[in-house]
Amino acid sequence: MPAHSSAFALVDCNNFYCSCERVFDPRLEGKPVVVLSNNDGCVIARSNEAKALGVAMGEPMFKVKRLSETHGIIVRSTNFALYGDMSARVMAVLALFAPDIEIYSVDECFVDATGLPDPDGFCRVLRQTVRQWTGIPVSIGVGPTKTLAKIANRLAKKSPKAGGVVDLTTHPEWIETALRKTPVGDVWGIGRQWSAKLTGHGIATAWDLSQAADGWARKQLGAVGLLTVLELRGRPVHTLDTQPADRQTCCCSRTFGHATDSFDDVREAVAVFAARTAEKIRAGGLVAGAVQVYASTDRFRKDQPQYGNAVTVPLAHPTALTPQLAAAAIHGLERLWRDGFSYRKAGVTLLGLIRPEAAPKDLFTPPTPHGQIRLMQAVDRTNARFGRHAITFGIARKASPWQPAQTRMSPGYTTRWSDLPKVKA
Repeated sequence: MPAHSSAFALVDCNNFYCSCERVFDPRLEGKPVVVLSNNDGCVIARSNEAKALGVAMGEPMFKVKRLSETHGIIVRSTNFALYGDMSARVMAVLALFAPDIEIYSVDECFVDATGLPDPDGFCRVLRQTVRQWTGIPVSIGVGPTKTLAKIANRLAKKSPKAGGVVDLTTHPEWIETALRKTPVGDVWGIGRQWSAKLTGHGIATAWDLSQAADGWARKQLGAVGLLTVLELRGRPVHTLDTQPADRQTCCCSRTFGHATDSFDDVREAVAVFAARTAEKIRAGGLVAGAVQVYASTDRFRKDQPQYGNAVTVPLAHPTALTPQLAAAAIHGLERLWRDGFSYRKAGVTLLGLIRPEAAPKDLFTPPTPHGQIRLMQAVDRTNARFGRHAITFGIARKASPWQPAQTRMSPGYTTRWSDLPKVKA
């Protein structure tokens, strides 16, 4: 391994969704907890206690129900508003204590640990601070590359002796051991297909992959795979991305709580999804050049006729105004709609996202009235303060068939005034 001139720390929230549920309901501590997907369909998060009982990721709800009756598994519906707010709190703590960070996902963040005199001590203090200030337990892995930091983080979670932190920069002699303990399928960037291919060539561990010849790795895995091999050897090729590029698309889609053959029901859902995507791109300072809408039946119902289609509606001028985007989405739905089908899913995707100043200009499209822009800003500020649905475009009925079935959702502890925890002295 080369001398280490860089250090990356990966902070990963432990069983994040379950941990969020436990922050405001301490009765869940030490008990098996699972969180279900939209419509309470299958398991998307498990506590360690639930994993020990054999609950698998993606387990259907009906199987979990059987285990719940015998082992007392506590089931929660997804509460993305809560999880998103708790994620923002964790990232804010990391940004306060770390020189540079890269938010990788809702529960993962890379931290620049280069030049720290005691990375292990720094990470342990950081881990304790995050737990104390947010209630979320985290594990931290430190490595000379992002890929090795991922491996270190995996070991930090699995090893009771590690105490939640594994530092491969202070102890470079641990790197070979860590690689030998890591199955090749658990290496960052090695998917299921590549894993099966590598295993067929006798490469079973991360160490085996790190010893592969450059030419062979390039031929078998392509340029991206070769970069992974170099990172496993301790050569940093992925830098900290503190200024992520603007997104190119923005999507909002849902599987309906109940199938419906009513155009009005699906139109209502599409309008709500369009409003949500418009809010997202305005938050990012972007405008959209086209709107794509799709709707489909339930592909798992073989006893019913199947249909699915998508339509893209170009916009005359890029915009982030909710009324224009919703109108385009509904127009697309009218074009793809077919009577006689029971629809179970729909979604809206905004395409061609760019900055307003980069939008093409012409002589025939008038500029967006300033009053409409101010109106959207006022709506966004109001919804940010009083809740996402404080101001809506049109009336979204609470009992609509498209509304997801979430019968076990916890309160909005951090996003709804009426759900604030009450403390009794």
